Amino acid sequence: MHSNAPARVTVHAAPAYTGYLFRRTDLNGFEIPASPDNVAHVSYATTLMKSGVMIATVEHLLSALRGCGVDNVYIDVDALEVPILDGSSRAWVEKINRAGIIEQAAPRAYLRVLKRVDVADRDRMMSIEPAEEFRITCEIDFDHPLIGRQCFEAAFHNGDYASMIAPARTFGFVEEIELLRKSGLTRGGSLDNAIALTRDGMLNREPLRFDNEFVRHKILDIIGDLALCGMPILGHVRASRSGHGLHTMLISQLLRDRSAWEVTRRSENTE
Repeated sequence: MHSNAPARVTVHAAPAYTGYLFRRTDLNGFEIPASPDNVAHVSYATTLMKSGVMIATVEHLLSALRGCGVDNVYIDVDALEVPILDGSSRAWVEKINRAGIIEQAAPRAYLRVLKRVDVADRDRMMSIEPAEEFRITCEIDFDHPLIGRQCFEAAFHNGDYASMIAPARTFGFVEEIELLRKSGLTRGGSLDNAIALTRDGMLNREPLRFDNEFVRHKILDIIGDLALCGMPILGHVRASRSGHGLHTMLISQLLRDRSAWEVTRRSENTE
């Protein structure tokens, strides 16, 4: 999407409690764990960096892995950026399901939220509070006829992620594209990998996949960014006008407050 460079990604099963570990195969397999401590940039995508080595646009793949219940993988990438594919995580989900998921004989570790944590940036707000499952309530508000104010709440059971969230594409405004490209961003953007919004409509020939595709994509991003904690979350996320910066701010603030969470393990198969 941003670098317009070709890339090859290979996802391998990893031992229990590995989490998500990126390996830059073009740089002798340099390892970058998917962790809030390694977040370097959050402008229009989430970029990880360790010791000066980066891997960009990780959120859609991480979202697909978490949405499919995959806990432990090595992610080999031979370039700076994970491919955008069609702007959603649908293709990642299809490939994960086609490859199959290995069940591991270890109790799955969960991060259980014990108390409410809030973050805010002007009119953007986000919180997480205790719950017995992972649930997201999200609101967006754009002054555009195809978007306006959209709200959606999702919990994820029996493949709900694949049908409700994975197909939702990223979106951007045509009037911002030239400025973004001058900043070195969206050089690989096209109508094949994003919804391109004009002042009163969109350029894409493919219609919207959902009436509220925009807020569903925001939930897709939230799932991917919160996957940086390294394990499934038991908690209810509420987000209003949030973005990558606020997502990573929330997970960082949660993890810094040791009284706000605990790790619990359940005796069930884990992927």
